[in-house]
Amino acid sequence: MELTTTYLGLELRNPLVASASPLSNTIAGIRQLADSGIGGIVLYSLVEEQLRGDEADGAVRRYVSLVEQAATAVDVPIIASLNGTTPGIWTDFATTLEKAGAAAIEVNVYHPFGNPALTGRDVEQRYVELLTTVKAVVGVPVAIKLYPYFSSMAEIAHRLDAAGADGLVLFNRFMQPDIDAETLLVTPGIELSAPSEARLPRTWIAVLAGRVTASLAASTGVDSAGDVVKYLLAGADVVMTASALLRHGPAHARVLLDGLTDWMSHRGFTDLAAVRGLLSAALAEGHPARERGDYVSSLLEADLGHGAW
Repeated sequence: MELTTTYLGLELRNPLVASASPLSNTIAGIRQLADSGIGGIVLYSLVEEQLRGDEADGAVRRYVSLVEQAATAVDVPIIASLNGTTPGIWTDFATTLEKAGAAAIEVNVYHPFGNPALTGRDVEQRYVELLTTVKAVVGVPVAIKLYPYFSSMAEIAHRLDAAGADGLVLFNRFMQPDIDAETLLVTPGIELSAPSEARLPRTWIAVLAGRVTASLAASTGVDSAGDVVKYLLAGADVVMTASALLRHGPAHARVLLDGLTDWMSHRGFTDLAAVRGLLSAALAEGHPARERGDYVSSLLEADLGHGAW
């Protein structure tokens, strides 16, 4: 069974990539991920705020050392991750990561953009600027991790593609704090993702597959081999997971890969090329009309015979 694939121009032994998580924050964790059979590893993010103040030098040394050691410790591509929101020192640091041995850079833009004076076009332009700033200083591929809340997701994806993005990672998950009614406190936190959350990124991957030249990475909602299969059918070049590996342990990567292989064998597929994008929207003739038609059909089917409206 041929599982090799290409992501960001990099050759991977399979399409399963460990996305940034505490598991990729240590060499021991990185070795565990590689030994589990994972195809590529995104390192735990270095955030913009770490490069400011008295602790900046220490943060830089630790992260550079992690990249250097990881690049020599395992035989899978190591993708460094930068997390921030404004061009500046953290984007300039991408050059250092390339020299340290990173095979690629993932730019993770995390900003709620809650300022009502900030227009939607301004938000989109920020993404384009961050991408082009990093692309200007490195020779390795650059992926950008997006959130799904743009007014025109397809348009910003095409803008980033035209601006030189080597990959689009769909999607980033924003922290969604809760309110404790008893203590009257806000309780921040990020929960592990669930398979039900995969529908949104899977939909957009299906829409974009075949319509952009950038690689498409699926992120969010992967827990079983079936989740991996669905993303590949939608058109993902790679499928990223962190929650499943944190929930079940790094060895769960082998469960996912074995499940993918079993499914392909059962269906008569011998390589990923025959699977990828088989159910993408780009293959559907008259996609806009079909998208609207599928929506209307879903509404009518959900009505259970009581009248559509």
